[in-house]
Amino acid sequence: MNREGKIFATFLGIFLFAYFVPLATPSFSAEASPVAAKVTGAIIEAFVLLQWYARNHTLACVIPALFIAGAITTFLTKESVLKHLGPKANKAEAYSVASVSGTVLAVCSCSVLPMFAGIYRIGAGLGPAACFLYAGPAINVLAIFLTARVLGFELGVARVIGAIVFGIIIGLLMAVFFRDSEQERTEATMAMPDQPASKRPLWQSAAMLAAMLAFLIFSDWFNPGDKEVQLTDGTQFAATLQYETSESYDLRLKSAALGHEASEVVRLAKSEVSSIEDVETWVTQIHHNRWYLAGVMGILVAVMSVIWLDREDFGQWMGNTWEFSKLLIPLLFGGVFVVGFLGALIPEKQVAAFVGDNSLLSNLIASLVGCLFYFATLTEVPILEALMRNGMASGPALALLLAGPALSLPSILVIRSVIGNKKTAVFVALVVVMATVAGMTYGTFFPSESSIGVEAIADVSTSSINPLEP
Repeated sequence: MNREGKIFATFLGIFLFAYFVPLATPSFSAEASPVAAKVTGAIIEAFVLLQWYARNHTLACVIPALFIAGAITTFLTKESVLKHLGPKANKAEAYSVASVSGTVLAVCSCSVLPMFAGIYRIGAGLGPAACFLYAGPAINVLAIFLTARVLGFELGVARVIGAIVFGIIIGLLMAVFFRDSEQERTEATMAMPDQPASKRPLWQSAAMLAAMLAFLIFSDWFNPGDKEVQLTDGTQFAATLQYETSESYDLRLKSAALGHEASEVVRLAKSEVSSIEDVETWVTQIHHNRWYLAGVMGILVAVMSVIWLDREDFGQWMGNTWEFSKLLIPLLFGGVFVVGFLGALIPEKQVAAFVGDNSLLSNLIASLVGCLFYFATLTEVPILEALMRNGMASGPALALLLAGPALSLPSILVIRSVIGNKKTAVFVALVVVMATVAGMTYGTFFPSESSIGVEAIADVSTSSINPLEP
């Protein structure tokens, strides 16, 4: 087996392990060794998150995005990218397109990474590329509506305005800070040999990319996870599904039930659950039919590939996709595991206790949490709802909303591999600082109706149900 085959076999083995390994929370005495119990639980939760990521985001999200990145590199010429997104492109056009891209893509930070890497490597300016990188996952039209419905109209409006403005400002500042190095990169790109004249008209390449983007949108369509749950003893309650394994459900309670408060996360064995049904909305309807819709787009891409691509084109596309896969997949899986481990060590109640006012420190902590921890598409809304119920102030809530969807530890690792340490550090710093300032400003004009101090956040005792949060 050659080197590339061994790398692929390793990736496949890790993915299959994460996908199929049976997971269950072991029984141990927390009183006997509280530190060991905490660490053991964190390791288990890290594997649970990794499995959830493998089952729900890898095949439906990351893999399609990698193929799109490969297609961008293969089918788009550097001249066309430089014309519309390069350093000398019309700034109004370049930043407008990049800043509103999220309304079309509706993807998370991990999904936008391959596309960011693709356009940047074939000549897109750092400014428009950074704007796209931030705004792509931040301006998710479904997330905007869900934020307004669940967290309040003012917070929803502040999120969309902040995300658009942030994307443009961050892009412009990145272009200014690194104009010298970007000029050198542009000159090097222009010095590269011109690609052979395209064998296809532009509309064919655009049609293929559009069909692949539609496949990504449908395959990664978000299910809000709102459930009506009935237990075998007849108990009924509403909850949001957080994770599912072969043996259990992790559910965030919508209201007080089972001896736990609203927003608590509980783990129920599947043997205890009589039925668990979706709360039907148009979003869940699309989610139920997402694979049929994605399948139609996939068939369309396959047909167009057979008709329009020759063997050389197809081989180049697959080769570019594989190069992006080798770069991104190890960083994403490793980052998700670390985030799962850290998230279990720092429960939501503890986070909420540090962000209960509109101080500089509270907003900074919220921004840092948002930048480091992974939030899948739209999951930041129910998580933030739980944090606000536990005492999180409105300012830090907006700070987390503006920092969370655009960044995470896995995405930071990938961004570093594409643009380098210095540019990544500046990008992250800009997101943190601007999210912090925006949170403080919003909290001043729209303060929380009430806040809960550390003393008011009490631990919830358990009986037969094991909460994920201590």
